[in-house]
Amino acid sequence: MRHLSLRVAPVPPGITVSSEPRVGLTASRRVGGAVQRNRARRRLYALAEQVINLYARPDQDYVLIARREILTASFGELKLELERVLNRLNLLRRTSGNR
Repeated sequence: MRHLSLRVAPVPPGITVSSEPRVGLTASRRVGGAVQRNRARRRLYALAEQVINLYARPDQDYVLIARREILTASFGELKLELERVLNRLNLLRRTSGNR
């Protein structure tokens, strides 16, 4: 993905799978200074709330890694990009209300 990276791993054995997936967020110094990294993390947090928690399978752990380009992209573009990659990787929840 152009604006962020997504790492996915199955929930380790012995850990109870909840209704919401576990999500980690990170923005390294490559993104920019402290202000830019904080903005990138806020955008990742919003993406996790609006996409991962609603549509992603809860039996996986997700880590969103910001890239510098996340700072200039529209939020709609970020959301669409993350939804597409989850669909491509077959990580969307399969429910009757799902797209």
